[in-house]
Amino acid sequence: MKMYGNWRSAAAFRVRIAMNLKGIAYEEIFLDLDAGDQFQPDFLKINPQGAVPALFDGDGPPLTQSLAILDYLDETRPQVPLLPAEPRARARARSLAQVVACDTHPLYVPRVRSFLMENYGLPRERMLEFLRHAFTTGLKTLEVRLSNEPGTGRFCQGDAVSHADLCLISLWVGTGIFGIDTAAYPTVGRIAAELLALDAVVRAHPLRQPGAPAS
Repeated sequence: MKMYGNWRSAAAFRVRIAMNLKGIAYEEIFLDLDAGDQFQPDFLKINPQGAVPALFDGDGPPLTQSLAILDYLDETRPQVPLLPAEPRARARARSLAQVVACDTHPLYVPRVRSFLMENYGLPRERMLEFLRHAFTTGLKTLEVRLSNEPGTGRFCQGDAVSHADLCLISLWVGTGIFGIDTAAYPTVGRIAAELLALDAVVRAHPLRQPGAPAS
C-alpha cells in the first residue's frame, strides 16, 4: 500500500496505527501541509479536497477520509479486527470515534485555522483560543462518556483496540503538540497511556515521522 500523509496529520496517524496493528506493509509519502503541497495540481488530482490521508491499495482509485479507510482495512484484512462483533458495542465504538473524527478534529485542521486568520483577521492568539476550545469540547465529551458508560474497559470499548481508540489517541497526542491542559480528563488519559505503550502506536507516532520536529 502507498499512502500520502503528513507527520502532524491526526487522520494519517489513525491509519498508520491500523496498518501497524494489522501487520500491513505500506509506504508513506509525506506532504508539507504548511507549504501547501496538498493544494498542488498533482495532489488535487488524487484528492480534490486537498487533504490527507489518501491511500492506494492496488490499481484502484485512492481511498480518502480516515474512518472510511479504517472500515476498508477492517473489511479487507479482518485479522486483528478493529471493531467489535456485537452490534451495540460496534455502534458505540463508532460513535466515540466520530466524536473526534467528525465533531472535533475538523475544527482545528490547518485549512480552518488559516481561513480564520486570513479571511477574518483573527489574531493568532484568538485562533489558538478557538483551537483549545475545540480540543476541550471533544475531551470533555469523551471523559464523561468513558467514565460513565458500562462499555468502557481497558480501552474505549472493552479490552480490545477499536476505531474509537485510534481516534482518541490522535486527539490526545495533539494536546501535547498544541499545549492543551489534560488534567481534567483522567479516564481519557488512562486509555491514552495504554495505547502509547503499544508498539503499533509508538511506530505511528507523529513525532517519529519524517518532517517532525526533534521534540
